Amino acid sequence: MARMVKCVLLGREAEGLDWVPYPGELGKRLYDNVSKEAWQRWLAHQTMLINEYRLTPIEPKARKFLEEEMEKFFFFGGSTKPEGFTPEE
Repeated sequence: MARMVKCVLLGREAEGLDWVPYPGELGKRLYDNVSKEAWQRWLAHQTMLINEYRLTPIEPKARKFLEEEMEKFFFFGGSTKPEGFTPEE
């Protein structure tokens, strides 16, 4: 049986993650409050951020930025898209 969580992003019960997706206290918080569907939305948003800002995720500054955006995305009303961003059709 799937583990269910009250997803902070979706605002409803949904299937929870199978593993802690990030180290530390933030990872535990994500595991307890984020669904698989919401995590997939974050991964798409994170990819857009990496591409638009030309980030190298191995660099500490980029990792810190992505961590802050992840917290905003799930727990503080959402992460914004870069200025001038237009999605491909």
